[in-house]
Amino acid sequence: MTIEHIDTLVVGAGQAGLAASEHLTNNNVSHLVVERNRIAERWRSERWDSLVANGPAWHDRFPSMTFADIDPDSFAPRNKIVDYFVAFAEKIAAPIRCGVEVKALSKLEDGSGFRAETSQGVIEAKNVVVATGPFQKPIVPALLPANTDIVQIHSAAYRNPAQLPAGAVLVVGAGSSGVQIADELARAGRSVYLSVGPHNRPPRSYRGHDFVWWLGALGLWDVKTNDPALEHVTIAVSGARGGHTVDFRDLAAKGITLVGRAEAYLDGMMRFAPDLAKNIAAGDADYLSVLDSADAYIAREGLDFPEEPDARIIGPAPQCAIDPVLELDLAKAGITSIVWATGYRLDFGWLNLDAFDEKGRPAHQNGVSKVPGLYFLGLAWLSRRASPFIWGAWHDAKYVAEQIAERAR
Repeated sequence: MTIEHIDTLVVGAGQAGLAASEHLTNNNVSHLVVERNRIAERWRSERWDSLVANGPAWHDRFPSMTFADIDPDSFAPRNKIVDYFVAFAEKIAAPIRCGVEVKALSKLEDGSGFRAETSQGVIEAKNVVVATGPFQKPIVPALLPANTDIVQIHSAAYRNPAQLPAGAVLVVGAGSSGVQIADELARAGRSVYLSVGPHNRPPRSYRGHDFVWWLGALGLWDVKTNDPALEHVTIAVSGARGGHTVDFRDLAAKGITLVGRAEAYLDGMMRFAPDLAKNIAAGDADYLSVLDSADAYIAREGLDFPEEPDARIIGPAPQCAIDPVLELDLAKAGITSIVWATGYRLDFGWLNLDAFDEKGRPAHQNGVSKVPGLYFLGLAWLSRRASPFIWGAWHDAKYVAEQIAERAR
């Protein structure tokens, strides 16, 4: 059996893997990027057709390359994002080998590196960068039995309204994916129920600047650790239709029935927690806190930004929050499908290494694993809040590549 020997193996050719390749090249580190499918595969096949980036094009990119033929203040559609990553790989001449899946990774017996069992043979490397991202295994709560007549799909498998059977749809999840999919279904004429849990609801823009700009100005991109109390709180923000602030009142006014967090299912009845009004109010408080912080920053810095008093107007609670639906007969409501916009979990079952903490999460410091020669990229909160975003992964990759180069020296 032929064994391929390389210096550094990068697993994954999404945003983290491509960023790693650029910085490894800049640090004169010989490397190979392997990808089980195609470059940016999750953007290609695990996102809905109408998806656009949730940040403007001037922000949601690598610092070393802009988007071509897109207004910097617009929101790039999914196909343009794929094109961007493919063009970036060509620009940096990334040594990518597609169609190669790493099935198992273990340490070499002599401790000199790692052995990767792949679909195309064995690769041995001194260093390995795991750049498989945070969106690995879709989470589908085990509320409904699989043998019900209701079609159940995760947002990763949702493409467009025509994909679902005729009838009403229950969308579970109040983050960016859930609200955008629910809105698209309602605009397509579907009767939609949206299960709303705890969430943050930032303004799309305020006083002339996009929300992502404010995160930078307020130092929030660089926050180092996540508040455990907010670990399962999603962010409701949208770049759809030119970008807009998500307001659940607007969704209710368009005919979407808002319900609380989905709790249980029995004999055709779905039960929801009585927390809808509380969740909406908490989202409003988060929204207003961003405005307060922005106003304080403007005053402190003496900036001449335009006033925006209307941004503080919060409308009345929708009727579905005043008199919430706590139990729903799915058949009587005409619900034939459920879209679970309920996030993802990590899946490192192929890593046969002692590289995890007591909760099964990668144990690392800014991407540098406790296993010498092993590195992680693209994970949420890898080094700071920005880490899982395109430009954040680029900055993390720079640090990791420098650590690999230093290790070689």
